[in-house]
Amino acid sequence: MKKSAAFIVILFLSSQLSAQSNWEKFWNLSAPYKKWVLFHPFKAKSALEVSLEATRVSDSVAKTDLLDKDIAGGQVDAFRHAYWMARLRQEIGKRAAISLGRAHEKDNYITYKKHETENGIVPDKASKEMDLFNNNVGLSFTQKGNSDSKNGLTYKIVNAILSGDLKIIKKDSIGNFLTCGGELINSEDLLYSWKNRKCLIPSNK
Repeated sequence: MKKSAAFIVILFLSSQLSAQSNWEKFWNLSAPYKKWVLFHPFKAKSALEVSLEATRVSDSVAKTDLLDKDIAGGQVDAFRHAYWMARLRQEIGKRAAISLGRAHEKDNYITYKKHETENGIVPDKASKEMDLFNNNVGLSFTQKGNSDSKNGLTYKIVNAILSGDLKIIKKDSIGNFLTCGGELINSEDLLYSWKNRKCLIPSNK
């Protein structure tokens, strides 16, 4: 029975990821993402579309003066995660959205262990805590099947960021990371360090 169910899942995935390039991309996913897809085969296509949409929208926001343009630990980073979760909840429901967010953070830890980067920065504990906090806030903006416009959702999240309802990582005016006490963190102290002295602050600071 288990083998039969697994075959059905693989067959469905092959039909959903009909283009050969997409099927190859599935096998190139990290283990946390593969596991999520296998447990949510009927939601995988919508999740992919929303994920690509969240990247496009956050890139567009970064080109405006609405937020700080910082895609790695700043307001735009916070926006991307909140928007991603809000749209995922609309399309695939809260529980599936939460589990995908957790899969993303597990993938980030794998990225850290490989000494690779996400948005130009090696992932760490502070960025994980920031993402999970902002994911949770993003879930509060919508319900499954909610028909709020994407533009309306964008401005709702921007306003929440400017009100300090989300989290960002503390930096100076030129992008150097700071401790909660305002001390500069040497780049050597951050090199491949999961736990460090980075500081989470309200998104309007």
